[in-house]
Amino acid sequence: MRAFIALFLGLIIGAAVVWFIFTNQGSPRVKQAQEKVEGAAKSAGGAVEDELHKLNLRPETIKDELARTGQVVRRKAQEAGKAIADATADARITAAIKAKLLASPELSALNISVNTTGGVVTLSGHVASADDVGKAVLLAMQTDGVSEVISTIQVQAKR
Repeated sequence: MRAFIALFLGLIIGAAVVWFIFTNQGSPRVKQAQEKVEGAAKSAGGAVEDELHKLNLRPETIKDELARTGQVVRRKAQEAGKAIADATADARITAAIKAKLLASPELSALNISVNTTGGVVTLSGHVASADDVGKAVLLAMQTDGVSEVISTIQVQAKR
């Protein structure tokens, strides 16, 4: 019943708006409002067309892509650029930590693995003492771009 009342009220309001526009069609204020609405609609339509073109979302392109891959994937260039920049920063951090490990006489770069994702460094492998675990974590924390260090390094006694 509520849906019927809402529909009925919507029809009445819509009819009143149409009546007002048609009876006041010659009014300068109505014409001005109508021109503004038309201009805004054209501008919005043009902006949508531009975005569809930029993202290569024309119907024929979508049909081809769906036929070939079964999906349509688009990324904003800004987001893709950020992902590339993040990957580059992570690789730089990993390389810097590996270089520090190579330069350290107490730690073995061959026994410690370094993985960086989003500035979070994970160290794994094995060292001779708990002191060496602390040194490896400190070395990683003192590297630019590192926000967190997670160590799963195991202490393994020398044989």
